[in-house]
Amino acid sequence: MLLVVGGLLMIAGAGCFALMWRQNVACWVYLLGACLFGGMQLMQAYEGRDHTVQRLKRIMSVADMCFVLSGLLMVENVHRFLMPLFSSYVGYMQLIYNKWVLLLLVAAMLELYTMLRISSELNGK
Repeated sequence: MLLVVGGLLMIAGAGCFALMWRQNVACWVYLLGACLFGGMQLMQAYEGRDHTVQRLKRIMSVADMCFVLSGLLMVENVHRFLMPLFSSYVGYMQLIYNKWVLLLLVAAMLELYTMLRISSELNGK
């Protein structure tokens, strides 16, 4: 149940943030959803001996971490907690600002790939 709620919160948070509707709330909604979704997926254990599925589960864990990191960067995009650590505004913009989109894209692609591959591996045997 928490996995589904986390996924729905991620969709709502990312959608509202991308549409620039109440971004100061949407970033926290996404981050909460990413933590729930990632945490529940990390708790799902594969107890088989298939090395391919074990490898895919590790890749899925990387995707979960990317989801959470994209949420943290989304929060940073709104509140700019790290800006005082940079000597120039341009450096901050180049390294931090709006990089959440890239991590979200990478995480979504990894998640989609591993989900389809694990499903085919488990059904094929």
